[in-house]
Amino acid sequence: MNKELNVKEIMEILPHRYPFLLVDKIVQLDPGKKAVGYKNVTMNEYFFQGHFPGEPVMPGVLIVEALAQTGAVAALSLDQFKGKVAYFAGINKARFRKKVVPGDTLKLEVELIKLRGSAGIANAVATVDGEKAAEAEIMFMIG
Repeated sequence: MNKELNVKEIMEILPHRYPFLLVDKIVQLDPGKKAVGYKNVTMNEYFFQGHFPGEPVMPGVLIVEALAQTGAVAALSLDQFKGKVAYFAGINKARFRKKVVPGDTLKLEVELIKLRGSAGIANAVATVDGEKAAEAEIMFMIG
């Protein structure tokens, strides 16, 4: 299935809310397999007040969180997980390749590579203008 979701529809799947919902839209959704989304990074983000004054940079951990939320949409879209929450179980091979700054649009691509019971592993890549900004292997539990 190739489905697009707006913020309201994403909030029907994820428990996250402002200011911690870090996905603005999903442009591709294949439940249980893959999700592709976007985060428009603006100067109004709360974290830019202190990271870093005079040189705003999106924290790498929040880029990984945006990727995890995108992956959670893919996992929690499955009927057996509706109404559940996806929790981090681990992060491996995280690499940060490019600064993400106000005005950037983060493309968030997450593919679930293993889903057994309520546990899973996903490969995640964030890009800006086709350039890799971050990547990680994300492990999660659904509860």
